[in-house]
Amino acid sequence: MQFATRPAAVAGAFYPRDAQALRDVLARHLASADAVAVGAADRPPKVLVVPHAGYVYSGEVAALAYAPLARWRGRITRVVLLGPVHRVAVHGLAAPTVGAFETPLGRVPLDLDALASLRGLRQVVWSDLPHAQEHSLEVQLPFLQSVLGDGFALVPLAVGQASPAEVAEVLERLWGDNETLIVISSDLSHYLPYGQAQARDRATVQRILQFATDLRGEEACGAAPLNGALRVASRHGLAPRLLGQRNSADAAGMSRADRDRVVGYGAIAFDQPPEPEADADDTLGRSLVTTARQTIAGALGLQTSLAEAAADHPALRRPGATFVTLHGVDGRLRGCVGRLEATRLLADDVRANALAAAFDDGRFAPLRAHEWPGLQVEVSLLDPAEPLPARSEAEAVAALRPGIDGVIFEWRGARATLLPQVWRQLPDAADFIAALKRKAGLAAGFWSADVRLSRYRVRSFVHQDSWQMAV
Repeated sequence: MQFATRPAAVAGAFYPRDAQALRDVLARHLASADAVAVGAADRPPKVLVVPHAGYVYSGEVAALAYAPLARWRGRITRVVLLGPVHRVAVHGLAAPTVGAFETPLGRVPLDLDALASLRGLRQVVWSDLPHAQEHSLEVQLPFLQSVLGDGFALVPLAVGQASPAEVAEVLERLWGDNETLIVISSDLSHYLPYGQAQARDRATVQRILQFATDLRGEEACGAAPLNGALRVASRHGLAPRLLGQRNSADAAGMSRADRDRVVGYGAIAFDQPPEPEADADDTLGRSLVTTARQTIAGALGLQTSLAEAAADHPALRRPGATFVTLHGVDGRLRGCVGRLEATRLLADDVRANALAAAFDDGRFAPLRAHEWPGLQVEVSLLDPAEPLPARSEAEAVAALRPGIDGVIFEWRGARATLLPQVWRQLPDAADFIAALKRKAGLAAGFWSADVRLSRYRVRSFVHQDSWQMAV
């Protein structure tokens, strides 16, 4: 199937039309960028906030975000680019139907499979009109071509009236891994006197660094995509870092008399958390499961084998929250008890939950010694829960991440949780929420405006055969 190409619309206005002149301008801006190490040592940044004015005004600030990406050339293979619409009204997010975007430096192919994955989302509309003359996306492309070469595909979305939840849902679907970079195109304040612009932009940047999701258009013209991106960045535990901030008067060297209507620019990176060290994680997992197994074995009057004689890890002496889950030799659930808040030392929490899962889970008879052989002990270590704002059940269902989120449901005196492992039995988000409500003692169809939802992630550790107890 043959796809059309969107031609460059603002070449010659926002940046040079001639390819060599454009390369020279980009090279000067990138060379002037501070040598800032964006991203952890072994991972590229996940989200960048970059301005979109003419290069003479915002090019130096944009270069602060783009220059460090050169080291990830060949590793970043997809760029999800969101920017606000300036010329065409859009309800939601507009996806193009063309196959490539073009600049004087060449064609940038679109990731058609990634775009197709958005079909079915009500907030995504398919139209080339919002993209035809839109500069907020186009001005980012020559920078990306310069630092990443021709080895990346693009997912461009022009954002109009869209809620943070709607933008976040799209970004979650496109999130990917280290190969995917998300770029949010946004300037800051517009047409304020120099001093007022500086003050407002400083305040806005601080709100961005604190993951505000209620930014307004007068603070950042890309508020709609930015609010959604900040919501997802917070959810994924990204670490924000200000790379640079200035305004059009600083960049263009305006005289004091011309500084009464300036535009603000900022470059911000959101880095991914370091990947856990496998050996350290395994040591912690062995300590948690061994502690749980020793506790249950001791209560049953069984002896501990030498393989499990020592169960110690520094984390056990710090506060922590766990769930202990038991499965019988036939794989059926045999008990599951835990706490959602870290109100006691991790070792004490594991011991108490192990005993409760074995002997005090009201759904099952107390565990007996003859059930020990083949018993599987799983310990889930919970991250702190974060609120999951949702004005309706449909919004809650759309925001959930199947296979990742553990969810807490609260309504007045009713409270229940389901661990992320439950997604294996209930892969549909609507079914997951319904089961959560039933567990709280409510009807599956219940919903109320004062329902409160929270989500958390877990690290789950299971050891069975090699850590058997001697009976």
